[in-house]
Amino acid sequence: MKNEYGLVGYKLSHSFSQKYFTEKFAADGIQDSVYHLFELDDIEQFPQLLQAHPNLRGLNVTIPYKEMVIPFLDEVEPAAARIGAINVVKFENGRLIGHNSDYQGFMQSLQNFYHCYSQSQALVLGTGGAAKAVMAALEYLNIAYRVVSREKRSPHVLTYDELSPSVMSAVSLIINASPVGTYPKQEEAPAIPYHLLSAHHYLYDLVYNPAETLFLKKGKEMGARTINGYEMLCLQAEVAWQIWNS
Repeated sequence: MKNEYGLVGYKLSHSFSQKYFTEKFAADGIQDSVYHLFELDDIEQFPQLLQAHPNLRGLNVTIPYKEMVIPFLDEVEPAAARIGAINVVKFENGRLIGHNSDYQGFMQSLQNFYHCYSQSQALVLGTGGAAKAVMAALEYLNIAYRVVSREKRSPHVLTYDELSPSVMSAVSLIINASPVGTYPKQEEAPAIPYHLLSAHHYLYDLVYNPAETLFLKKGKEMGARTINGYEMLCLQAEVAWQIWNS
């Protein structure tokens, strides 16, 4: 029987992970492993999934279950606990241990793209599990940030209506950590004031499908430097593989 790995989430037909790991196994000559998509209508189906696949050695977790999966785990690694979101589950001696490789993948990719750390400020668009991983990476790199949400969740969170010229000129890095703009709704974009962007700005979109989102396209038209989430995905996948096999 082959070692099984897989992705847990909802609506996984356009998943990156299965293609990535299937190609990795072929390229690296890993013949004893296979990667599946496990689409769950409800996270309560998670225990049945584990029972049905006794050869599971590791799982990735994606939207909308990165936070909901935590009660089903035996332990959460400290960095993942601080983030409050899990995207990697390691099977270790019959126990399930939650990790987060998103923040490591994002941090490595951001360091390749953005070098203006001194006195820089960032905007993080979104408040979900991916946004939490982004915030953890920014804190590690000592990059100050403000969170932007469609709703006023706390005094520290900005709404899109509050993105004034002074706010936009004070930041140099804007990260879309929301799913807005993802296929098949690629005609949508976060509601930031794009006319206030310039060559001073760096736009990072965690979305990778389409390769150039409307968020990135509109930023590029104003002279901003842009990157999508593909490199981050590749890096976090390699971190996940290291976790499963450490």
